[in-house]
Amino acid sequence: MATSNHGSSVKDDDTYEALREDGASKQKAARIANAQANDSQKPSVKGGKAPPYEEWTRDELYARAQELGIDGRSGMTKGELIEALRSN
Repeated sequence: MATSNHGSSVKDDDTYEALREDGASKQKAARIANAQANDSQKPSVKGGKAPPYEEWTRDELYARAQELGIDGRSGMTKGELIEALRSN
């Protein structure tokens, strides 16, 4: 039986109940329900999108390959860097 009020720690009771019915833990359901009730948070919105590697310069690709520790990057062409980054 659903409780209509979960106390002051849960800001969106309907979301909380729906998540609990789907099997979420009490803590997880409370976190998500509270985030959705907060206008400054957007839990259902995905993060920013980086442009595809084809739009990066070779130097940008090289720097990313360096961050990831891809071996042989110094001799790679732009296409080879893209392939190595995608397979890493």
